[in-house]
Amino acid sequence: MIRRFYAAIAATLAMMALALAGCAKPPPPTVYVPCRVEQIAKPIFPFDRLNQGADIHTQAKTLLADREERKGYEGKLEAANKACP
Repeated sequence: MIRRFYAAIAATLAMMALALAGCAKPPPPTVYVPCRVEQIAKPIFPFDRLNQGADIHTQAKTLLADREERKGYEGKLEAANKACP
């Protein structure tokens, strides 16, 4: 008797789940729009222009300047990347 009761409850829950699943709306169609962002030109970094025979102090200063320019370039790239989700 108890088994029949639980079977009836399970059948009722299954029917309700199927009924609710039938009411679900299909997802809206996805429309892809091409992103138009202008090309970001890669700069010539200061360390790339440095003479090969430069002393260690000049190399260190140039690397610091190079790092700042790379930060700016990466910031532009990240902004362009965020513009196109």
